[in-house]
Amino acid sequence: MVRRRVSEGQLSWQFPAGAVEAGEAREDAAVRETREETGLTVAAVKLLGERVHPKTGRLMSYTACEVLEGTAHVADTEELAELAWVTHGEIPEYVPYGLFEPVRDYLDAALSS
Repeated sequence: MVRRRVSEGQLSWQFPAGAVEAGEAREDAAVRETREETGLTVAAVKLLGERVHPKTGRLMSYTACEVLEGTAHVADTEELAELAWVTHGEIPEYVPYGLFEPVRDYLDAALSS
């Protein structure tokens, strides 16, 4: 998870995120933003869904990714303050308002096995 330098209300920690560029698929944006923010090369595994975020009012798309290579670090020092690998059980400490249900369900299934 990454912590933004500037919080949006309750939003402080979140998954790597950013805008989809013109002509870019949502999954490709997730891969690009993860690389830009964390230095990790990832592959999109599954589009989990989208919604208007209840805290920001922004349209959000959620894509599950797997790490292919790299060492996670704060690659975008202007946007991010820090990065943390978080266990399944620690997620509520970082995201106390809860995860989007399809994301939660995916992580529950993927990380509980």
